[in-house]
Amino acid sequence: MDPRRPSGMERFGDDAHPALVAETSRYRVHQVRWPVLEGFFGEGLLIQPKGETNGHVIALPDADQTPEQLMGLAEGIPRESQAARRLAENGFEVIVPALINRQKLATEDKQLRASDQTYREWIYRQAFHMGRHVIGYEVQTVLAATDWFRQQHGGDAKIGVCGFAEGGLIAFYAGALDQNLATTLVSGYFDSREAIWAEPIYRNVWGLIREFGDAEIASLIFPRALMIEHSVVPAITGHKGDWRTPDFARAAAEVKRIETGPKFPKAMFVHGEQETPIGPFSDAALTAFAGRFGVAKLQALSDEMPVDRRAGFDPVERNLRRVQEMENHVQMLVRQADRVRDESFLYTVMPVWTNNQWSTARRHPTHPPEQFIEGAKAFRRQFQEEAMGQFDEPLLPFNARTRKVAETEKWTAYDVVLDVWPEVFAWGALVLPKDLKPGERRPVVVCQHGRNGVPRDTIDANHSAYNNFAGVLAERGFITFAPHNLYRGEDRYRWLDRKANTIKATLFSFILAQHDQILRWLESRPEVDGSRIAFYGLSYGGETAVRVPTILEKYCLSIIRRIEPL
Repeated sequence: MDPRRPSGMERFGDDAHPALVAETSRYRVHQVRWPVLEGFFGEGLLIQPKGETNGHVIALPDADQTPEQLMGLAEGIPRESQAARRLAENGFEVIVPALINRQKLATEDKQLRASDQTYREWIYRQAFHMGRHVIGYEVQTVLAATDWFRQQHGGDAKIGVCGFAEGGLIAFYAGALDQNLATTLVSGYFDSREAIWAEPIYRNVWGLIREFGDAEIASLIFPRALMIEHSVVPAITGHKGDWRTPDFARAAAEVKRIETGPKFPKAMFVHGEQETPIGPFSDAALTAFAGRFGVAKLQALSDEMPVDRRAGFDPVERNLRRVQEMENHVQMLVRQADRVRDESFLYTVMPVWTNNQWSTARRHPTHPPEQFIEGAKAFRRQFQEEAMGQFDEPLLPFNARTRKVAETEKWTAYDVVLDVWPEVFAWGALVLPKDLKPGERRPVVVCQHGRNGVPRDTIDANHSAYNNFAGVLAERGFITFAPHNLYRGEDRYRWLDRKANTIKATLFSFILAQHDQILRWLESRPEVDGSRIAFYGLSYGGETAVRVPTILEKYCLSIIRRIEPL
């Protein structure tokens, strides 16, 4: 977790948009921002009661709702669900952060427009590769607000968090992470996560359900209080994932799975009659939430409405600011990555290079490779386990099946199928030169096709993307093998990758096992020189060329030709 910036809360504004957004007889509403990470701020509303304060709450709307709507300053949320306003009227100091919305990315870039990305996905895609996440940035925003409450009111301050839909997700995770949050209310989010791979792509969290379903995350909140409200959520549909109101029976079953200690309170499950949804932020849920602060009875909303003093306030501008700040933070990490890699990897393996100075000398001393080879082993394992993902299931016997599929004057090609795991096989095209002599062992070039390709494309002279390169190499005397990789079928392989991500694996977890079995089989062939098996990847095959030979050391070299993004 990135270290947060020192606590602070800035009330900001100008003549047209004053810092004091609204005021009633019971509370004042301020436009605020607070430091979270370097260059990244939380932004939203701070509501402070005029009388005695009963507690301190971070209240999170859904991603497509605004803090102003949750306070009744703008239309869009029914009166009975305006949780921030009701809590403020009952003496709570409330911070309402703005979340990144799900609206489509506004851009003049035709390629980006065609990608059909939301702002949440835009941050998710670039942050994921840096070990960060739009969810993580928003959880940090909540934790920074909690820090400020504690700084202002002391370590014994009563602090809680509540959220609806996407805000419920953020509240849920924040409650699990920060023990200073004494009470957590999750509305419209709690469910089984077995199908999280089918939810919107910006929910994709590396390795989540390998250890944590919602029940396990809930158990991290105990012995603190947890309320779960079964509410109707905004329906999200699209080719990158769907989300609808959780099925009651499934959500209830997940609540029952929550493990609690003998002295821990049970999670409170709030729902309507006959197992129907309720709320969001129903009277029952908010009353129970406020009760944890010692408020015996939560008063109903008054008729006194706050009025926004800002002229023509546009929440879109705030959303763009927050997106830009997240993007800036991610890109800062990208710029620093080269130095971080050197310090964590290169200088660990080769300490002698740590203090190297820039030089114009024509020659520099060389070092024997053994130290680097030995030192890199731990990082090679780390790359496989933490970046690519690894399945521990042992490989099956080859059980090789072959058939002739093509022949020229100089070579013969065979389809080869090998067992890998139960119901998983490797398939490829083996091309043998016809001038092989008995007992002769030759080098092999593994020729990897690109996206939507198949092995036989590599021996097709009429396919302009490949130009028969596996066949041409065979004409020059090499044995070639063209494996089939799983990136075929467009969204089909992307869904497979997303499923794998949930258990700390990727598409390449399967591809690595297939290549491992192929290498073992090639080594067993009497015509193959097992010490000289090389890799040549084109297009998406180039993605394989930078990943697979890095881990499978039986490849003696790797050629990368034109990498395309997955």
